[in-house]
Amino acid sequence: MERIEIRPGYSISKVIKGGWHLAGGHGNIDQNKALEDMYEFVKAGITTFDCADIYTGVEELIGKFREKYQDEFQSGELPSIQIHTKYVPDYSALATLKKEDTVKIIDRSLKRLKVERLDLVQFAWWDYQFPRYIETAVHLSELQKMGKIRHIGITNFDTTRIKEILEAGVEIAANQVQYSLLDHRVEKSMSDLSQKHDIPFLCYGSVAGGFLSDRYLSTPDPIQPHENRSLTKYRLIIDEFGGYGLFQELLKTLRTIANKYHVGVAEIASKYVLQKPMVASVIIGARNIKHLNSLKKLNRFNLDNDDLKVIAKIINRCEGPNGPFYELERDKTGKHGSIMKYNLNES
Repeated sequence: MERIEIRPGYSISKVIKGGWHLAGGHGNIDQNKALEDMYEFVKAGITTFDCADIYTGVEELIGKFREKYQDEFQSGELPSIQIHTKYVPDYSALATLKKEDTVKIIDRSLKRLKVERLDLVQFAWWDYQFPRYIETAVHLSELQKMGKIRHIGITNFDTTRIKEILEAGVEIAANQVQYSLLDHRVEKSMSDLSQKHDIPFLCYGSVAGGFLSDRYLSTPDPIQPHENRSLTKYRLIIDEFGGYGLFQELLKTLRTIANKYHVGVAEIASKYVLQKPMVASVIIGARNIKHLNSLKKLNRFNLDNDDLKVIAKIINRCEGPNGPFYELERDKTGKHGSIMKYNLNES
């Protein structure tokens, strides 16, 4: 798997193994099988993992993986891994959050992951009416100076607040964003800011929870309730894009391009994002090694100008989503925000 250096001396795989689907709400998880799958992904060069303090059990699972295969890591049989976690303070804590609260959660992530320093902590904040996000970002920077954190990232911040954090003196190494054929919100002011400050995108939702795949080509609109939380989330994005009919037109276009490269629709969707400016990696929630051979094909082709022109004809007809990045999801009373869970950190 291709790699990219996002900071001097720190490289990651261009495909990151996502962890949200291991946190519940996506079906039962066989822990032993999950550990075996992690092993196969790392052997294939997908060495970077994405998790979060609020993904129930996922930090612990990755910690067990590191422990189970520590001999292989030490001998060099397995390459070194990079673990990207998140710091997502509970909504109920935002008004009163103190540095000691941040220290407690960071220390808990260190313990769960069985490491002495976190590779990348991606900071999130639910509601800007509570202004402590700048102060909290500074606290993370102080923990970085103490050696508990190697790099600080952000996730789901808008451009205005990213500028505020930068102005507070916090160095941002990466920005995790939702970016896909269905969602181009980051292409507005955020891309310009990322280029100016060299803040690469780590992209989730690039296959829209699986909607951007052959599985949904020429199929009727799935009946609710959807089988997992990801599908619930991204089906709403399809509505913003222009509805299920336009989405099907997009899938048919992608299938034609996929035939040209002998790959799947999901690989075309992923490659589309990977070829965008400032994109370092895509985060793929591949549940098991069945997806591994498909992911390996991402190294073998690039979309050409003709492909991009055909895709653009569909994209130019889309209706949205519009507005600043993550604004829809931040509205707790709206259909996007109302499906979120805001208080997931255990005491």
